[in-house]
Amino acid sequence: MASTVTSRPGYGQLLRTRGAWTFLLPGFAARQPFAMLTVSIVLLVQHTTGSYGAAGAAAAVTGVSMALFAPYSGRLADRYGQRTVLIPGVLVHTLSGLALTALALADAPMWALLAAAVPTGASIPQIGPMVRARWAAELQDSPLLPTAAAFESVTDELTFVVGPLLATALCTAVDPAAGLVTEASLTLLGGLLFAAQKSTQPSVTGGTGGGHARVERASALRVPGVRVLIVAFLGIGAVFGGMQVSLAAFTESIGEPGLNGVLYGTFAAGNMLSGLVCGAIVWKAAPQQRLVVGYAALALTASGLWAAHSVLALAGLGLLVGMCIAPTLVTGYTLVESLVPAGARTEAFTWLTGAVALGQAAAVTVAGQLEDRFRDGAGFLVPMGGTLLALGTLLALRSRLAARPRGRTVARGVGHRMPVTVD
Repeated sequence: MASTVTSRPGYGQLLRTRGAWTFLLPGFAARQPFAMLTVSIVLLVQHTTGSYGAAGAAAAVTGVSMALFAPYSGRLADRYGQRTVLIPGVLVHTLSGLALTALALADAPMWALLAAAVPTGASIPQIGPMVRARWAAELQDSPLLPTAAAFESVTDELTFVVGPLLATALCTAVDPAAGLVTEASLTLLGGLLFAAQKSTQPSVTGGTGGGHARVERASALRVPGVRVLIVAFLGIGAVFGGMQVSLAAFTESIGEPGLNGVLYGTFAAGNMLSGLVCGAIVWKAAPQQRLVVGYAALALTASGLWAAHSVLALAGLGLLVGMCIAPTLVTGYTLVESLVPAGARTEAFTWLTGAVALGQAAAVTVAGQLEDRFRDGAGFLVPMGGTLLALGTLLALRSRLAARPRGRTVARGVGHRMPVTVD
C-alpha cells in the first residue's frame, strides 16, 4: 500500500477535548463489568454444577443474547437519548445478574439458569458504543476521530485484560459468586454515573415530520458498508474466541497451563501497542484501502497459528496477530463516521460490537469441538477460517465502504438548513 504517515501528538489534544473526562472516567468503570461477565458466569456455574459444559452453555446464551439485542438498544439510544435507554437497562441487567447468581447458588435446574442468562445478556449496557458516539458528536469531522477510535480500541483491550483477572481473583479467592455480584454492582454504579453526564450526550433524532428525521431514523443496518463491516468484525471475533480456547488447550497439552495467561497477555499486548501507534499517526491512504490491507495482514498471521507447536512460536505469532487486530478495529470504527448518519451511529457501533461478541461465541464453540476431537492445535483453524472468509467478503464488496457524497441538502425546519445525504 502506497501511503504516507506523519506523526502528530494526538492523544494529548484528544484528552483536552471539552467534556471528555466527564464521560471517559464513568464510561471506563461502566464498561469494566462487560469483560467480567463471561468469566464470572463460567466460574460460578461450573462451581455449582460441576460441569464446564453447563457453564459454557450459560455463558454462550448470555453472549448470543447480547449480540442479538445490542443493536436495538443502540437504535433506541439514537432515537430517544442514551440516558433514557441506559437507566432502565442498567437496572434490568443488575437484577438479572443477581437473579442468575441466586439461581446458581440454589442449584436451580439448567433451564432456569439459561432463562436468567437471556435478560442478563440482552440488557448488557452498551457503554463502549455510547462512548464512541459521544466522541463522534464532539469531534465530528475533526482529524482527531481516528485517534479517538484508537484510544477506544486500547481502552477496550485494557478492559479485557483487567476484567477477567479481577473476576477470576474474586471468584477464586473470595467466593464463587463474588465475580457476578461485583459485576452487577459496578454496572449499576458506573452506568448511572455515565448516564448522569447529559452535557456530552449526542442529540436525539426523535420527531415525526420532515425528510431529515426519516433519514436520521433509518436503521444503520440499511447502510451497505455497515453490513460489510459486520462480516469483518465477525472474523475478528473468531480470532478472539479461537485464541482463547486454543491457547488454553495448547498450554494444558504441554503440562504448563499457567502459560495460558502469558500467551494471551502477549496477544493482548500486541493489540494495545498497535492501537496506540495507530492513533498517533495520520494515514494518507483511504480508510477502506487501509482496512483491506490490514485485514489481509491479519488473515496471513492468523493462518500461521495452527502450524506453531512451541511456546516461543505461538508467542511471536500471537503478538503479530494482536498487532494486526487494532488497526482493523480502529479503521472499521472510523469508517462508521463517514458511512452512517449521526442519528444512527450508536446503533452502528453496537452492531459492530455485537458482531465481535457473536463471532467470539461461535468460535469458542467450534474451536472447543475441534480441540476435543482432533487436538494438536486444530482450534487454531477457526481464526484462520474466520479471517479468510471475512477477507474474501471485504475484497468483493470493498466499494461499499466508500463514503456517500454529502453535497446535497434538504431543509430541516424553517430558517435552518443542515447537510443531509439524499439517496
